[in-house]
Amino acid sequence: MYGLPQATILNRPLYKKAVFEKFNLKTAERDRFDADISKMVLMAFVAPDRIPALAEGQEIKGFYVLQVMMKRKEYDTKNILLLHKLIPQKIVFALQYEEQTQLCVYHTRLQQSEWRDTESTQIPISGLNLDEVWKNIVATIGNLDTEAEETIEEQIINREEREKLLRQIEMLEKRCRAEKQTRKKFELHQQILKLKEELK
Repeated sequence: MYGLPQATILNRPLYKKAVFEKFNLKTAERDRFDADISKMVLMAFVAPDRIPALAEGQEIKGFYVLQVMMKRKEYDTKNILLLHKLIPQKIVFALQYEEQTQLCVYHTRLQQSEWRDTESTQIPISGLNLDEVWKNIVATIGNLDTEAEETIEEQIINREEREKLLRQIEMLEKRCRAEKQTRKKFELHQQILKLKEELK
């Protein structure tokens, strides 16, 4: 499953009831969780005692793969963040809906891959130790560059700031199109140009 060695496979169910009890969730939160998630399985645990060629990292000693069967594709990310808090370990989330899977991982922010065919979904185990493996997994899922001058964390923050600027520009462009007064239209246009300059 997901190209992982057989020795890492756990296949242990994680019951929704345990999630609800641990967090003492309110009815609305339970309903939201229940609307998205059908069932969960702790699919695998990747650690040096399961893959002898892999060394422990300074930070990462092991990580889990949690398979989450989804009821819909357009899910609420708060539910995945809730699961991230529930298990105080490094986790790769494999969200499966029908025949497709999306991989997610929390690193600075929630990183999400594209949805792809479950059969061809792979979790890359590349690197000499678990720190390197984890960094490569985060980069693959988040579509980040491990060879870049910026760290993975810097790339995540910069991308988030860029997306924020793009949303601001889009909002101002809508207002500019709707504005009737020439002076206000000009002011909005100047703001848009300034933000576009920041994007460069």
